[in-house]
Amino acid sequence: MTSSRKVNYTTPPVGLQIGMPYLPLTLSREHRSIDVSALVDSGSTLNVLPYHIGLQLGLDWQSQTFPLPSLVGNLKGLQAFGVLLDCIILPFPSVKLAFAWTSSDQVPVLLGQTNFFTQFDVCFFGSQNTFEISPKK
Repeated sequence: MTSSRKVNYTTPPVGLQIGMPYLPLTLSREHRSIDVSALVDSGSTLNVLPYHIGLQLGLDWQSQTFPLPSLVGNLKGLQAFGVLLDCIILPFPSVKLAFAWTSSDQVPVLLGQTNFFTQFDVCFFGSQNTFEISPKK
């Protein structure tokens, strides 16, 4: 198995026209999965899941039982629930990631300190527009 993966920065679909550390991955829940591009954000406290992605994975907003305290930053004041999803980042084995499923679609999938950065080591090479990711040892 590969011990690390180097990824080129990509231009986000909207907004800034500079490269950003987006990582292609597959999120799964039960028998549903979706391929997404997630922003690797070392400044984000939490992994964040936009509302429409949660719906595509079969989550039901009304039946959520794990409310999170108020979000901060750009998501300040939005309601969110904690959800656990399977995540595949090739070529590594699947891991469980906890997400704050937010009521907004005005945010990308974010990979933050809880718990992406506890499952993976990431080294950013900003001047080269790349980053390297490896699973925790």
